[in-house]
Amino acid sequence: MSNQEKTHKQEKEIVLTEKSLNKFLVLHNDDYHSFDYVIDALIDVCKHDTEQAVQCTYLVHYKGKADVKKGKYTTLKPMMQQLRKKDLKATIE
Repeated sequence: MSNQEKTHKQEKEIVLTEKSLNKFLVLHNDDYHSFDYVIDALIDVCKHDTEQAVQCTYLVHYKGKADVKKGKYTTLKPMMQQLRKKDLKATIE
């Protein structure tokens, strides 16, 4: 393997690593849960403080969705599942 091929391979590995670290837990708006319910869910599941949970809830309400947590997929997946158990629409992007 040439030095150029090794460098290219290393660059691809770095990009893959960066992509795996830069996932977002996204909460989507719905028209049937109260603000208080969503705020409490974010505090419980994502460990947000009250102010952060309120801000995220307003973003979700007015923009249709919002990133509520950033991290590795393996960290975010259980949070997504817990939010879904609370009947909230959450995805990882």
